[in-house]
Amino acid sequence: MIPEALLSQKDLELVERVREFVAGVPKELLAQMDNDEVRYPKDYLLEAGKRGLLGLRFPKAYGGGGLGWREELLALEEVGVLGTSLACLYSLISIVGEAIVNFGTEAQKERYLVPMLKGQMGAAEALTEPRGGSDFFGATTRAVREGDAFYLTGQKRFVVGSEGADVFLLYATLDGIDDPKRAMTAFLVERAEGLEVRHLYGLMGTRGGGTGRIVLKNVRVPIENVLGGVEGLGRGTEVFNRMMIPERLTSAGGSVGMGRAALEVAAAYSDKRKAFGEKIRRFQAVSFKVAKSVTLLDCARALNFTAGELADKTGPTGQTRRFVSEAKRFATDAAWKVVNEAMQVMGGIGYTNVYPIERLLRDTRLITIWTGTNEIMDLLIQHEYFRELLSSPKKTRNVEEDAQGAEYEEEKVYE
Repeated sequence: MIPEALLSQKDLELVERVREFVAGVPKELLAQMDNDEVRYPKDYLLEAGKRGLLGLRFPKAYGGGGLGWREELLALEEVGVLGTSLACLYSLISIVGEAIVNFGTEAQKERYLVPMLKGQMGAAEALTEPRGGSDFFGATTRAVREGDAFYLTGQKRFVVGSEGADVFLLYATLDGIDDPKRAMTAFLVERAEGLEVRHLYGLMGTRGGGTGRIVLKNVRVPIENVLGGVEGLGRGTEVFNRMMIPERLTSAGGSVGMGRAALEVAAAYSDKRKAFGEKIRRFQAVSFKVAKSVTLLDCARALNFTAGELADKTGPTGQTRRFVSEAKRFATDAAWKVVNEAMQVMGGIGYTNVYPIERLLRDTRLITIWTGTNEIMDLLIQHEYFRELLSSPKKTRNVEEDAQGAEYEEEKVYE
């Protein structure tokens, strides 16, 4: 956990409020979700809304907390101990809300954002398509305009929260525009006739979050439900670029909580379990795994806070995208490694449902894939780094010139 000496009194009060909320989530709910007996826990979001814990970064005028990414990341770590499904459902309000706050009309904010922050309206983001995956601009969902409305046809899949969502942030391309980057448009689509949610997925983990496929058959969406109204037509690419920040940073924040939960269980176990007359934490094979895991999580948390501060100060710049991608990649990888190490510390009992490690292992496997695979994060990181390196004048010492043979230009052959 982050050292309390680094937290303000308001930070500590927020963390305590979130911990009280998390402590009140029934263990039976976690089991029911993991068994697919509960597919969308509406009461969970309603309770979070009642406690004023949704939309921490959004204006108080709409029911938000008026805070920043630092505070949201503190909250996400605490929620993350519940596992991926509940952390993601909590995060969806932050993700969809980001689009409405930054691009929505005043009417859209009142109609959707206000009840979302109260936990009274479920939201989901419909991004991925059956043939698309990480290829966002390969989307085939089309929007055909007729008068004062659009008619949407297509499919979206892996939509977390679709089972209980009342409104979907959904991307489609405008008919008649060949360039997908100019045609892409974001819509706020209410659950209605013609929009069918098919709960198709038997997931390895991350169950109970209502993950399904959406099929749209000529769904009528009034023009006022284009995100941003008429001015939002063709701005889907801009929305998408902004949305990648909360999508990935919320994943990073929740990941630290998931890893922390597994580590705490395994470390406590190692202080009780004895072998060869010693507590197993006395053996370096165990204690070094704990040390490595603590360090990974501390590093992930620090990188998350850096990315969050940058997002608050500069918005969706190239440098922000790089740090957010680094945070998502590092934190999700760290959580996966820490949970694996926790299972190794516990041995065979960790592979059973006597402890929650096996559920966390199944949960954390997904977080390295969703909101952009970690390989896509690598692409973004190197792209933004090279752009920054090669386009900016060098402000630091030219270390290349420190080589004793630096003057031998004839040896520097590049082609």
